[in-house]
Order: sequence, then C-alpha cells, then structure tokens
Amino acid sequence: MPDWLTAILLGLIEGLTEFIPVSSTGHLLIAEKWLGHRPDWFTVFIQVGAALALLPIFWNKLMGLLIGWQKPESRDYLLKLMLAFFITGVGGVILDKLNFELPDTVGPVAWATLIGAFVIWGIEFWRKSPQGNPSVTWTIAIVCGLAQLLAAVFPGTSRSGATIMAALALGLARPAAAEFSFILGMITLTAAGGYKLLDAWKDGELHGAGALDLTLGFVAAAVSAFIVVKWLLRFVQNHNFNGFAIYRFILGVVLLVWFNN
Repeated sequence: MPDWLTAILLGLIEGLTEFIPVSSTGHLLIAEKWLGHRPDWFTVFIQVGAALALLPIFWNKLMGLLIGWQKPESRDYLLKLMLAFFITGVGGVILDKLNFELPDTVGPVAWATLIGAFVIWGIEFWRKSPQGNPSVTWTIAIVCGLAQLLAAVFPGTSRSGATIMAALALGLARPAAAEFSFILGMITLTAAGGYKLLDAWKDGELHGAGALDLTLGFVAAAVSAFIVVKWLLRFVQNHNFNGFAIYRFILGVVLLVWFNN
C-alpha cells in the first residue's frame, strides 16, 4: 500500500477515535499491524490535527469566555480549564524529566482498554441522576487534570473517556462533561504535540519527513475528528456511554488474543 494512503488511513483512525471513549492507541496498534509502524512524531502530528479540528466547533464558546472574562462564570470556567491543563502539564513535564517511557507491548494497552469498559459500566450504573449538574466545579477540574495524566501514563485508558467519566462520576451533566473534556483535550493535545514535535525537530528526527504524508494524515485526522465531535455532542444529549463500554470490551479482548498469538 502506498505511503500516502496509509497516512490517510491512520489520520482517519486517529480522528475517529481520539475524542470518543474507546482508546485511539488501541486502534492505531491494530492498524499498524497491517499498515506498518510510523514514527512516534507522525502520531503526534496527526493528534494535533485532530485537536485543532475542534477550534471551529468551540470558537464561539471560547471567544465568549475570553471577551466576557470579567463575568464571574466566564472567568471561573477559564480558570478551571487552566487548572486542569496545569495539573496535566506539570505532571507530564515531571514524567518527561524522569525519563518515563510508555509500555512498548500491547498487553498493558489491552488491559487498560478492558478495565476502562468496566469503569464506564460502573459509573453509568452508579450514577444516580440522569441529568446532573451543568456547572463544572473546582473538584471536577482537578480530577479531570489528573484523569488526563492517568491516560497519558496508561495508554489504552482513553483521555476523553477518563475525563468525561470522571466528570460524570462527580455529578456533572453529560453534555457539560463532554464539552469540558473536548475543550481541555484540544488545549492539552495541541500543547503536548507542539512540545514533542519541537523535541523531535531538535533531535533531527523530522529531517526528511514526508510533507505529503504529514499533510494528508493531518487533514484526514482533522476532518474525521470534526465530524465525530459534532456527532458526539448531539449523541450525549440523550444517550449514555454503555455502547462504548461494550465496544471497548470487545476491542480489549481482540488485542489480548490477537497480539498474544
């Protein structure tokens, strides 16, 4: 298969799975079994594409927050986003300085995917109120920041899944949880991606990078992420996440059985 086509396919997979609670890492592992392994910076680059696709979706929301920052509710929301991002960012820098390395085997990813399925089921079963509180609290912001860090340490957890389910467990309404998770993810993935790509450039890893492949992967990730997030924001108005839990369970089993053989 030509490189440009594999770049598009990997971009589509990244965009389709980054913001739904199913683990984009698990899907990319399966895809690379057929399409071949790409450098880590390629994955980072298409993640940035998926993240930036959310900017037009939340542009009015973000502009309203920034323009109206003097209003207590706008200022609080911005500060809560900053707090969650700060927690994740500081934790990520510490892990980087400690030379923390992600697992290079499929087993941990598969188990994280499976465990995540049961966590979703548990929170959906335990959650008492179907409506929830529409306002993000400081506690929710802190826990979402920690949830992002957890997802970074344990690939397969799903960043969006961890933050959305953490917010739901603390009583946040489903649409508000999805929105906060997506905006936080857009900021976090863009910042983390820029940091990693800068490191890769300094180390000379980007020399000779195929501009066509990068562009195609970036655009494919952006377009698919835009479509998925627009759909998911409507979906969460009237649906729970049990269907994603079932999908995660199946994916986790497939990863364990297939890659162990």
